[in-house]
Amino acid sequence: MFDVEFYMKVYELKKRLMSGEKMEREYLVEKLESYRSPEPIVYNIETTNACNMRCEMCPRTTIMTRPIETMKPDLFKKVIDQLKPFSVEQLSRWEDFAVKNYGIKKNEMNENHYFLYVIPRVIVLHGYGDPLLDKSMPQYVKWMTERGLESYFSCNPANINMERTIETFENGLGYVKYSIESVDDLRHKEVRGQASNFTESYKNILKLLELKAQRNYKTTIVITMINLNKPWQHDEFERLQEAFKDLDVYVYLKSQDQQWYEDNKQQTQSIHWIEFCQFPWSSMTIKSNGESVECVEDFNNEIILGDSATESLYDIWNGDKYKRFRNDHFNLRPGIKCKEQCDMQLVGSFLSA
Repeated sequence: MFDVEFYMKVYELKKRLMSGEKMEREYLVEKLESYRSPEPIVYNIETTNACNMRCEMCPRTTIMTRPIETMKPDLFKKVIDQLKPFSVEQLSRWEDFAVKNYGIKKNEMNENHYFLYVIPRVIVLHGYGDPLLDKSMPQYVKWMTERGLESYFSCNPANINMERTIETFENGLGYVKYSIESVDDLRHKEVRGQASNFTESYKNILKLLELKAQRNYKTTIVITMINLNKPWQHDEFERLQEAFKDLDVYVYLKSQDQQWYEDNKQQTQSIHWIEFCQFPWSSMTIKSNGESVECVEDFNNEIILGDSATESLYDIWNGDKYKRFRNDHFNLRPGIKCKEQCDMQLVGSFLSA
């Protein structure tokens, strides 16, 4: 989830900034703070950073150095017990806003539709690990469903455990995304590592689709391929679409969020990444050890803004560390991860002299 009210309030200001207008720092600080809700909204909860894949595009493969940890169930419950879903009225206004201002309609199927129509509804349950390796995931989904919170996670389909996956479906999982980079096993392994595959994964997904239809599960099954700018990418995505043609799935090609190992700055197609970073004012991220960090991209927990095990989300979100962090985005402080490693623009880039 991210704060849809913040996104709607900041839109006209953001539009002016992205068109080249420069503004005074004091004015922007005041405006963004006035749009920010004091009530915390969590974008994602990384329940584990354990993973058995070696994905070529993921920083976890070679540059993540933090310990491997899985969140304790009591901490997960403590976090979600502090959260609430958006109302039907709020989401209706947001969807009208998305059509009017972004031109993305409710029945489309692409990465911008997914960001605008799915992400605001769900709490993301993945980070730098595979949620299918967390044995508590079915229970987490159940707890969230009971609180009216919609759940979603992305994973590698080679890790599908049929019993555990079906239990998450039965417990009300909203969305599950399976990442597939090729319909050829060898090519898929080149991108995702030797533990990955397409053939067996495809069989398991087909079985899940069959069970979903038989038992009337409401979980949306999503199939994505990440656009790695490979020469074979276009043809491979067409083959992937053909493999799932006429099946009850949501299929789309996804831009890379970050290009950790590349410097070609491939043009993203995601509206989220074209705009300046809004994470400091719109949502929180909780990692597997309970630390609150600035966003989903902090793979090594380098900017720690609080500890959900010992602090309330409200106190973290409204605390001094978050205040300093928001100021860092205006100051373009040298050395912080957001300035040095992130592909997204910071609001400080739009200040008048």
